[in-house]
Amino acid sequence: MMIHSGTLAAPTSAWGGSLIERRWFHLLLGFALSTLMPIAVIWTIWPDQVIASETMVNSAVASSAAFVVGLLWYRRLVSHPGIQGVENVVTSFLITYVLAAAVLFLLRLDYSRVYLLSGFTLTLAGFAWVATRLSQVEHTHFHVVPFGNVDRLMGLPKASWTIMSDPEAPLAPPLKLVADLRADIPDEWQSRIADAVLAGVPVFHIKQIEEGLSGRVDIEHLAENQFGSLLPRDGYRRIKTALDVSLALVLLPFMLIPFLIIAVCIKLDSPGPVFFRQLRVGARGEPFRVFKFRSMIDRPAHLCNGREAAMTLSDDGRITRVGAVLRRYRLDELPQILNVLRGEMSWVGPRPEAQSLSRWYHAELPFYQYRHIVKPGITGWAQVNQGHVVDLGDVHDKLRFDFYYIKYFSPWLDLLIAIRTIRIVLGGFGAK
Repeated sequence: MMIHSGTLAAPTSAWGGSLIERRWFHLLLGFALSTLMPIAVIWTIWPDQVIASETMVNSAVASSAAFVVGLLWYRRLVSHPGIQGVENVVTSFLITYVLAAAVLFLLRLDYSRVYLLSGFTLTLAGFAWVATRLSQVEHTHFHVVPFGNVDRLMGLPKASWTIMSDPEAPLAPPLKLVADLRADIPDEWQSRIADAVLAGVPVFHIKQIEEGLSGRVDIEHLAENQFGSLLPRDGYRRIKTALDVSLALVLLPFMLIPFLIIAVCIKLDSPGPVFFRQLRVGARGEPFRVFKFRSMIDRPAHLCNGREAAMTLSDDGRITRVGAVLRRYRLDELPQILNVLRGEMSWVGPRPEAQSLSRWYHAELPFYQYRHIVKPGITGWAQVNQGHVVDLGDVHDKLRFDFYYIKYFSPWLDLLIAIRTIRIVLGGFGAK
């Protein structure tokens, strides 16, 4: 029995229910903050300038467009598991308002800086409040058809469950239904599920719910996922490579002085080279040497190639004093900008594993090699959700995060990872 009822976007109540969750409210609020209230601000300061002039019209159009695009951008960011973070609001509207101002400047159109600044500030403040409130009500309740492997739903975050006992229970929106559609469901329950679809009740397959709430793709039976659905979009992959290299070229000159300071600190702290180079597995399983600042005591090459040596444990005695600081704030990863320029890595993607560890994981974990279908990254979905891990069980979960990234490979997910990475770097989450 095949049921198509859309996908689960985010673990929220689907923008329904209370006023603050409704899309029409967001549109009205946004137009009021981005377009109408800046006029009131200018009227208060310069009453004689609020007229239907070309300057005001251009400013109103630019501010409205920046709001609409920013709202769409924000919704795409929060379509992945996680809270309605204020940082996502800042990123979305900051980028769109800067782009709007840039377009006005390049086209040499008259506009009011006060209008745009007021529109941006008010919109940012308003939707920061919306995001904060949504994060407080971020919860979904599901009714579960009691057949198949539905018990594994019970431990998922940001949701609650009612196990249905009677197929004749009333079915009407805003009720949401979950079923294991590959289970042997009795005829009367199948008929009831069909009735729910006709009544406008969203019906989700258990795998949709698991992915939407956990940010992971099940790999126990990968054949069920249909490999084709896990193929990353080739068009974006090419664009991403160009963006990776362009950003690296722009940032490299600004990183030279920090590189020099870190290099001096490393040399003064312990003997050995500044850089650490290790053989790792890249896209399509091709090996490459990754560049990192050395954060551990220097050891002969033959002692660094084994599986045990490739693992870094908590409070590892090999980590130097400077190395501990570098690792906490991920500064040891900065030289990988050279790997990005060489086309071996991306800014965002599954983290590359040491070749010795990769061989072990490949032998122990099903479908492990599939994570090499995209370029490895300096940061990734697994890193911002899980941190650094080496135990086989934790790597199994890490692989599920990697497969989620591959399945939902997009600029929106990359941007979300970048935002979370900045927050995590400042907090030191997951450092080893």
